[in-house]
Order: sequence, then structure tokens, then C-alpha cells
Amino acid sequence: MRDAFIGRLTEHAGLNKNIYLMTGDLGFSVFEDFILKYPDRFINAGIAEQNMMGVAAGLSHSGKKVFTYSIIPFSLMRCLEQIKIDICYRNADVKIIGIGSGFAYGALGVTHHAVEDIAVIRGFPNITVLSPCDASETRACLDLAVKSKGPFYIRLGKNREPKIHASMVKAVCGGSNIIKEGKDVTILVTGSIAWKAMAASKMLEEKGISTRVVSMYSLKPIDEKAVLHSCRKTPVIVSVEEHNIIGGLGSAVSEIIAESGSGVSFRRLGIRDTFACGIGSQDYLLDKHGLGAEDIFKFISNLIKKR
Repeated sequence: MRDAFIGRLTEHAGLNKNIYLMTGDLGFSVFEDFILKYPDRFINAGIAEQNMMGVAAGLSHSGKKVFTYSIIPFSLMRCLEQIKIDICYRNADVKIIGIGSGFAYGALGVTHHAVEDIAVIRGFPNITVLSPCDASETRACLDLAVKSKGPFYIRLGKNREPKIHASMVKAVCGGSNIIKEGKDVTILVTGSIAWKAMAASKMLEEKGISTRVVSMYSLKPIDEKAVLHSCRKTPVIVSVEEHNIIGGLGSAVSEIIAESGSGVSFRRLGIRDTFACGIGSQDYLLDKHGLGAEDIFKFISNLIKKR
């Protein structure tokens, strides 16, 4: 996802002289092509992310379209006041790129985990929140951010995530992408954990459970029509996310279903209200928190059996 982001941004920068890229002392071995081509539009703010957001907001008010880049806890959590006041309140044309969703930086410990960011940023007015599932959706979300005005938060994995979409897709505010059709259960998934959901879907199919999988890349606004369509399409819906069970995709879907009065069976699957137990690879931590492909398969299988 990271390579897809910078490759696409470099293409857009060649067409739009107002595109700027700022980083909090990260991106080495990643941004070299952008820096070589557009040195005057690259700014390393250093390990001063709050200042980076203020500068980005100021540049946006002089007509620039600014992309900021850092690991999620530093680009988001460390800068909440600046994002709220300097960017969202003033509706600044700043696109916050957060790298390392979920446990992508699992080995670096809780300071680098990003499992509560959706809950935090969903509460801010004016901002669009996107969480693509693979490189194809990353490019589409970047295209959307470039052509749109106002604040964006794009939540990305680290790099080399498995391909989900066989071809290029499009992204719109409040949109989603159907990855796979089925009739027994719908899996609504967001972010790079989609490949685990797809692996679980394959296991379910082998057991005779027909599974729909939908990538909910737009978290704010969320695709309400897609959620309600899923209520009509299958009797069971499960949300899957590499995020705290509170405030993320599952919470957003719950709000829609509750207000619709639908009688569909819905369950949330995510990280329970806890910090990560242990330090290790992304796969290790997902397994520890019951979010491996086998865990998703068992969770949905048991849910179907109970019905």
C-alpha cells in the first residue's frame, strides 16, 4: 500500500503543481523519486508532527493540496488538537496519510500499534475517512483525495499486502466494493485484514456456507446503502476489522442496522477493549486477538450453527 500511495501521488504531482508532500522524518527509500522530481514540494518537518500539521494547514490556505505522512500514532494521535482546530475546523485541504494500520508495526509495541484511530477520527466533523484493503483500492482512494477538497484521513497498511482486487477499482466518498457474492453470510471488512476475511471465506465455502465479502473502504461517510442491502441479501452479517471493537467499522454498521429496524443477525469481530497482548509480528498479534483466518472461520461457523 505504501508503494502504491507514493507511486500514485508522484503521478498526480506531475499534473498538479500545488501538490505538496510532508513527512515527519520518515519515508527514506520510499520518497526518493518524488524528491528527485519535485524537491521544492517535499518538506521534512522532522520529528515534530504537531508542527507539521500546522504548517500543512497554512500551506493549504495558500492554495496548496498537502499530503502529510507518518506512522498512524504519530500522524494522528500525537496531533489531535492540530487536526481538530487547524485542519477540520477550518476545512483545510490537507490529506493525512497514516501508515501501519492495526498491528502492521506489531514488533515495535503498543506505541506503534494503531487499533483505535478510526474511533478517534470519526468524531471530527468535515473529515473523510478511508481505509483501503489493497494496493488497487489505495490508488483509487488517492485519486479521490486528489480531486476532492477538504480534510481526508487515509489509513494504510505497511507494504506488500496481498492483492484482493484483480483489476483497478474506483473509490467515492461513502462507497464500498463487493469482493465476492454469496447468500448465507456477509462479511463487511475494512483495511488490509481483508485478505484474512477472504481466506476465511474460502474455508466457509468448503463447508457449504455461501459467503459475501464487501470492502468498506469508506468509513466516513460510510456506505449505508451497502449495509442495508446486505441486510436484505443475507440473514447474517459480520464486521471484521483490525481495530478496537469500540468505535470502528462494527460500531458504524451497528448504528445503521439499529436505526433501520432490521432483524438481521449482526456480530462484530475485532480487537476487544484491551491493549495488545504481547509483541510480535502482525500475524502473531492477529492470531493472539482472534483475528486470524481460522478464527474468523470458526466465529462465523459457530454463528451459523446457532441459527
